[in-house]
Amino acid sequence: MLSAERDFFTFERPLWQRGAVVAGLDEVGRGALAGPLMVGAVLLYEERDVPPGLDDSKRLRPRQREQLVPLITAWCDDYAVGAASAREVDEFGLTAALRVAATRALEKLRVPPTEILLDGAIDFLWPASLLEPVADASSEYRRARARVTTIVRGDSRSALIAAASVIAKVERDAVMRTLGGAEDRYGWVSNKGYGSQQHLTALRRHGVSNHHRVTWRLPEKSSDS
Repeated sequence: MLSAERDFFTFERPLWQRGAVVAGLDEVGRGALAGPLMVGAVLLYEERDVPPGLDDSKRLRPRQREQLVPLITAWCDDYAVGAASAREVDEFGLTAALRVAATRALEKLRVPPTEILLDGAIDFLWPASLLEPVADASSEYRRARARVTTIVRGDSRSALIAAASVIAKVERDAVMRTLGGAEDRYGWVSNKGYGSQQHLTALRRHGVSNHHRVTWRLPEKSSDS
């Protein structure tokens, strides 16, 4: 976990000093074989003490993430999660689906950010290869795009990105548990749609479901199943 002495606002502080409205964005579900992509967005107008234990969601246990959610939502000025379904991933491709999910999250915020801190090295919000509108990319965000700063390992370096990662991860995990349902043939309750051995074996036995990304290289159903 991050130490109390670590500066978690290195990227946010200069933007706030210029009067910017800053949001942090992070995605979850990029590498899953099934289920939605989700992008969390957390907006904060000014520096304030971060919720105790806030960190990159991947470094936290499920219970820790769940306990952080109400602390994050009380701490920030606004937050949202946007999703792109497995079918949209198949139809648009991964990068465009990430843009769709991110745009849906941004459009739920009451105030549009003027600056976005985005986890990773690739700007999937406004990449040059996606200049044309895609799915839910609204006219508002095409006309007045916020400036995007990509931050490698941003979920462990930026408070807003870390908070977005936790919000998105907890919501997606809940969705995958629901999709698993009473008969969890693919083990989604535990693997959350990622390519665990249990999941791969189930694909060979049962074939794909309506929630699988069928354009991905998935194991084929065995003829003797």
